[in-house]
Amino acid sequence: MTNNEALLLDKIDDTLRNIKEKNALTHCITNSVTINDCANAVLAIGGSPFMAEDAEELEEVVTIADVLVINIGKLSKDQIESMKISCETANKTNTPIVLDPVGVGVTELRNKTTLDLIENYDITTIRGNISEIKAIAKLVGVLDESNVAKGVDVNIDDIITEENLKANGDLICTLAKKLNTVILASGPIDILSDGTTTVAINNGDDMMPLITGSGCMLSSIVGSCVGGSNPLDGSLVAILAMDIAGEKARAKVDERDEGTGSFRTYLIDYLYKTDSETLINESNIKIL
Repeated sequence: MTNNEALLLDKIDDTLRNIKEKNALTHCITNSVTINDCANAVLAIGGSPFMAEDAEELEEVVTIADVLVINIGKLSKDQIESMKISCETANKTNTPIVLDPVGVGVTELRNKTTLDLIENYDITTIRGNISEIKAIAKLVGVLDESNVAKGVDVNIDDIITEENLKANGDLICTLAKKLNTVILASGPIDILSDGTTTVAINNGDDMMPLITGSGCMLSSIVGSCVGGSNPLDGSLVAILAMDIAGEKARAKVDERDEGTGSFRTYLIDYLYKTDSETLINESNIKIL
């Protein structure tokens, strides 16, 4: 482990303590398919979920929120308008915004919505799979071509591996710098960058993509962690908490010969039991 990697891990104890003490009011405009899991994940990590998207109350909600999470997983015209109102208010109140661009690159509506949000508002953190991140890179001119994702799932040709880790790290760093945001690309190996520091996180379990909403849950807890700390350290704690909870949930499932339904429950259980000692001792990170 390098000195810089050790310094990142040294911050985890204070960061997690701040997150739990802040109990960030996490305003989510999220995917209706996964809204219950998102709320429970926020509660488990130490945040306070607030699900609101009616235009009449959004300015009031954003004004008191510690963070705004935008998830484009199930778009409608009314929801898009609500996202714009919320982002405009969040920028006025200096409230951090976490964007989950679910399925960007697949349809023109998702492309247009994502690009509108990125171009017109200050986004604090973008969390998506690597296909979604590459689609954004193409939309803003950082990448010439990108693969089309399989619905909301990553394209198999984009999956981050040890062989393509450096190239993907360079791309994500360049994109983070261009957009002046923190980017978290999740997958078998996760990559986190603020345009200066780029970190690979090699934790997690291959059962995580087999439950609906694991990515939406992650984006929601990124919101709570960013709202309770800062974009880079908060995002690192969020991805480590999610990944290590996934590892522990898988071990419990295998021990009891259970399946994905039990895995989903254990995942939230272990998010709730997250502590800094476990995150530090069980993390597998590398600065690129």
